[in-house]
Amino acid sequence: MTSSQTSRRGWVWHALSLLILAAFCGSLYLASKRIDYTWRWSRLPQYLLSTGGEEIDAPFDGTVSIAADDKTLTITPLLGVGAAQTIPDIAVPLVADGEVVFRGNTLGKKPGISAGPLLIGLWLTLRISFVSLIFALVLGVLAGLGRVSHNPTARDVASFYVEIIRGTPLLVQLFIAYFFFAPTLHLSAFAAGVFGLSVFTGAYIAEIVRAGIQAVPKGQTEASQSLGLSGLQTLRHVVLPQAIQKILPPLAGQFINLIKDSSLVSVMALTDLTKAGREVVSSTFSPFEVWFTVALMYLILTGGLSLVVNRLEKRLARHD
Repeated sequence: MTSSQTSRRGWVWHALSLLILAAFCGSLYLASKRIDYTWRWSRLPQYLLSTGGEEIDAPFDGTVSIAADDKTLTITPLLGVGAAQTIPDIAVPLVADGEVVFRGNTLGKKPGISAGPLLIGLWLTLRISFVSLIFALVLGVLAGLGRVSHNPTARDVASFYVEIIRGTPLLVQLFIAYFFFAPTLHLSAFAAGVFGLSVFTGAYIAEIVRAGIQAVPKGQTEASQSLGLSGLQTLRHVVLPQAIQKILPPLAGQFINLIKDSSLVSVMALTDLTKAGREVVSSTFSPFEVWFTVALMYLILTGGLSLVVNRLEKRLARHD
């Protein structure tokens, strides 16, 4: 078969794939028409980017005085303890002249565009996923090395950790992290979420690392040792570089799972993307629009991560 025939057949299969995708989108459209629901997509933009301005909160308890231009607020501390503070450029004052406010009360709004609840939740999801990923990778590599170690204690401890964590649900582990470890270790809700996600994901990374190391032929290790390399040098220069190429695809899948699993931290009083979506639904009464948008935002995150890992995999393959 010539190259032109192969290319032509490839285009035919791609066209068939597009037809299947179009049929799927069409079925979704028909399903949306069958349900008694009014779509209100116009309600969503303000929850992504808010044009109402940035809210300004009172820095301390005090009495408010408003200047003649109605755009400058001055807060005088109660009982005259401390210096007064002036806040300029208030576009929309939400307090009256002479009103007593307390720390944290909203004084007004400054003009400008600010992130809405969904973008704020997305940012928290990114932060907690990235930090958890770093700790999970370190923990998983150490536990994976322990699983293949010649030291019985290292093997037993690593095996105990992997089996316990993989044998219990993530939601239960997050509850334990938040209600037991957080008060005991004085952890914030964010730190407790990172702790729970890292420990859970690290157990699965440990098995991926173990499988990758064991997939390297034993002859490579024996040849390295015959050349005078120590066990650590063999692991660093011979085994791990080959294992990394083998474990990149399953690692990418585990990283994607971590991003999706981060949605469970909403049970820990953290307003991540999923919890922000629930709050927006309660405000807009538009569940389908909100959840489709949240799903798309998660898809962008996981798809971007997949592209990065695929490029890294190809780059490592070129340098092999």
